[in-house]
Amino acid sequence: MDNSYSAGNLPVIPDSEFAQRMHRFKEKMAEQNIDLVVAFSTLLDPSPVRYFSDFSAINESAAMLIPLEGDPMLCSGQACQFWAEHKSKISDIRILPEVGEVAGTEYEVGDQLSFASLFEEVREKYRINRIGTVGTLTFPAIIYNQIRSVFPSAEMVNAEGLLYELRATKSANEIACMRKAANLIDGAFEKVLDTLEVGMTELDIQAIIVSEVLRGGGEDTAATWAPMIPSGAAHSKLCMNRNTLRQVQEGEIICLQAGALYEGYNAPVCYPMVLGAVPEHIRSAVQVGSDAVQIVLEHLRPGATSREVNDAGRGFLEQEGYAGYSPYGLIHTTGLLECESPWLPVDRDFEITEGMTMAIDMFFFNLDWGSFRIEDTVAITGDGHDRLTKFNEKNLARIIRG
Repeated sequence: MDNSYSAGNLPVIPDSEFAQRMHRFKEKMAEQNIDLVVAFSTLLDPSPVRYFSDFSAINESAAMLIPLEGDPMLCSGQACQFWAEHKSKISDIRILPEVGEVAGTEYEVGDQLSFASLFEEVREKYRINRIGTVGTLTFPAIIYNQIRSVFPSAEMVNAEGLLYELRATKSANEIACMRKAANLIDGAFEKVLDTLEVGMTELDIQAIIVSEVLRGGGEDTAATWAPMIPSGAAHSKLCMNRNTLRQVQEGEIICLQAGALYEGYNAPVCYPMVLGAVPEHIRSAVQVGSDAVQIVLEHLRPGATSREVNDAGRGFLEQEGYAGYSPYGLIHTTGLLECESPWLPVDRDFEITEGMTMAIDMFFFNLDWGSFRIEDTVAITGDGHDRLTKFNEKNLARIIRG
């Protein structure tokens, strides 16, 4: 594989780390007596296959077979065959129509086989009694049914937890990639502040963010979602949205919500923006949100639990009268996805450990005048935390000052 584009001092995940991931995953498979794992990835969640191979499909899905006793196999569709061969750390690449373009486009390229024939090949080589699947919410029946037809007596189990156990703690290389992504999105937001003016559309603002992230060396904005810039009372209450030709005005909430994607790793930032004088109702709400973020940060350290951190932040929101506008937990892990599992639970003592990366996600939803998020990307260090995204720390004061 040609890695020339990665030359220089830019952070990357080295080949040795991909090999180590596979080794550690197989150790977990052995502990659970799992003989074969079938992982499935979509454009919505490319992370299971990319974590092991660095391959992310462009217009198709992807899959991976990981036999406990043998070498893994990457499964690509026809259109991405040459991209897979160029990019993948897994050398055994198979082309299967079941992960191809959803229109069923046929290409006269290379040899193809079905998943049934691939599973039969695995059955001839290895003893398979227990099969794990990864991709719980997206795993397709067309592949699952072929597993059952070839291995009718095998026990089927969900192996997704094993993968997230590995991904929860990031290596120094992973954090370096996330820091680069954080720098990219910080810079893009700074560009928005420099150029934003009355009459620009939500799409204009999105274009600035995308352009700056790509110019800085990012491969995209955050995986699986484009920048969201809902403005005004009605649009900001949409929670998730696609941008429109609505023109931003003075004195209204403008939600800058985006992330940068670098070497597969995400760093999100969300910032509540106002042009001109800041109305008191917006200023006071952002003050509470900013203070709550600081309280969460004070509790983010190794040994703390998700319940403890959420209770600290939500207790403050309750005191200030905003808890009813906060519909979910205040922290979640992030990495190959902007929202990864585990979403750090409010009702369970999930321990926070060194090397975890997470987003503080302070969402105030459905206030009379709109909604907004304050979100930052954070890495847990040996004695506390490192705020990877710096934009909010620098710029929230301008909204709070009014």
